[in-house]
Amino acid sequence: MTDTLEYDATGLLCPLPVLRANRKLRELDVGGLLTVRATDPAAEADFPAFCRQTGHELVSATREGEVLVFVIRKR
Repeated sequence: MTDTLEYDATGLLCPLPVLRANRKLRELDVGGLLTVRATDPAAEADFPAFCRQTGHELVSATREGEVLVFVIRKR
């Protein structure tokens, strides 16, 4: 069974969504999934860049209305 966490970063502005998501990822074992919801438009570019730089896998990046939803697998 894969560990999963969710983090609601709606209303936060750059760089807080990524910084707080990074903190949440530390709570997961390797292979765990973190779902992050954010409303900051910069998050659309920030999360893919964060994953490239840290080696975590960006499983999906979708939009639910005004909310961006990112699913990240910890590596």
